[in-house]
Amino acid sequence: MAVSKPLLLARASMVARGLCSGLELGSARGFASEQEERRRRRQQQQLLLPLQRSPEGRNHQWVFLGCPGVGKGTYASRLSSLIGVPHIATGDLVRDELAADGPLSSQLAEIVNQGKLVPDEIVMDLLSKRLEAREAKGETGFILDGFPRTVRQAEILEGVTDIDLVVNLKLREEALLAKCLGRRICSQCGGNYNIASIDIKGENGQPGMYMAPLLPPPQCASKMITRSDDTEEVVKERLRIYNELTKPVEDFYRQRGKLLEFDLPGGIPESWPKLLQALNLGDNDDKRSAAA
Repeated sequence: MAVSKPLLLARASMVARGLCSGLELGSARGFASEQEERRRRRQQQQLLLPLQRSPEGRNHQWVFLGCPGVGKGTYASRLSSLIGVPHIATGDLVRDELAADGPLSSQLAEIVNQGKLVPDEIVMDLLSKRLEAREAKGETGFILDGFPRTVRQAEILEGVTDIDLVVNLKLREEALLAKCLGRRICSQCGGNYNIASIDIKGENGQPGMYMAPLLPPPQCASKMITRSDDTEEVVKERLRIYNELTKPVEDFYRQRGKLLEFDLPGGIPESWPKLLQALNLGDNDDKRSAAA
């Protein structure tokens, strides 16, 4: 289904005014139920593989879900290069609007610095402009990163375009917190790096995990800055909001048979080949190098 800005904005306005949702987190599961959950996910992944085939005549239209800092942008960007569709990150759209110092910038700055979710109306307006630009450039397909974050947003999106597959990246919370606090950006080139060296020992039946730091090249090393919202207090608030508002989005897509849950086993070297296999894209050297 083609996406047009008037339709997108009309749907956004109509739905955003009247819909709301929210679910509370359930209690933590024991080890036995965790094992059962992993088995269920593996079976579900096998069933979801045919969803790789997008309708004839257009490219893939995928969504990436996952807690803040899980690596949605990293993997979505790699897959974008691999399958030839634009990677649209709503976080980047918000940051671009902040940098533009437009009428929304001060309002957005306050929201972002507190770790809160940007209101649906603002996100939909920014997204609609990006999708309009995509059409103007003749792009087809997309990978959405960071949207939808609420059931309300998912319902808006469902009303204006078809989503083929939703990839839900999962990582242990202790690793997520360390990753977020270790993020650094080069103030000159804008490159993203991470100084955290994560080494979690295996216990209670869970395997250990190692994630090497992603250090900057020498020319960027002295220009590293930290995002203003990457403080422990803000990161924990983002994770709390995610669990409260975005977890239900997983159920939204699970009920529609479109959710592929993927537990990251470690850093990029360990996770990337396995993600390609889960997506039925193979793991040959050409594909790995194309997205490196």
